[in-house]
Amino acid sequence: MKADVLTLEAKKAGNVDLDDAIYGLDARADILHRVVNWQLAKRRAGTHAVKFRSDIARTGKKYGNQKGGGGARHGNRRSNIFIGGGRAFGPIPRDHGFSLPKKIRALGLKTALSSKLAGGKLIVVDSIELSEGKTKLLVEKLGKLGLSNALFIDGAEVNENFKLALANIPNVDVLPSQGANVYDILRRDTLVLTKEAIAKLGERLK
Repeated sequence: MKADVLTLEAKKAGNVDLDDAIYGLDARADILHRVVNWQLAKRRAGTHAVKFRSDIARTGKKYGNQKGGGGARHGNRRSNIFIGGGRAFGPIPRDHGFSLPKKIRALGLKTALSSKLAGGKLIVVDSIELSEGKTKLLVEKLGKLGLSNALFIDGAEVNENFKLALANIPNVDVLPSQGANVYDILRRDTLVLTKEAIAKLGERLK
């Protein structure tokens, strides 16, 4: 299918072919859900921890008499039933990640790209190169394109001036093509691809 190519000045600069096998798939909420869960689980630190009985520095000497005290015959202050004692069944450091087949990951990215195009939320620009890294300059260009919440995806490398100009603008992100992922695409309202990004994503997903 054909898509119009714009400049950062919102002027038409030709058109580009989009592969139906990447940008023309049906919506699959189940696939997107699986991939997003996989991404978010992978990024969890998993460093939560508590102290168990063996980690508490308290006496292990039996206190009180065996009989006549009117209570239980405790022999250890590290027990979890005492204030200051160890926790029972608390969290331990672990990896929350799980495996997901490569074909499902690739299908998730294709589905995310297709959903943006189907919803009219995909824009193609010829390039995102800026002559200087000025935020004011980029804000003007975003205004012409009507963008306030967007993700830009460039080729192998992102233009340094564009990254500098974008740093202070909220709700607008930029990624190189190899960093394109389902979660970041879905969390922004509009997806903006450069012509180079389309070529690189085509190589990655063919």
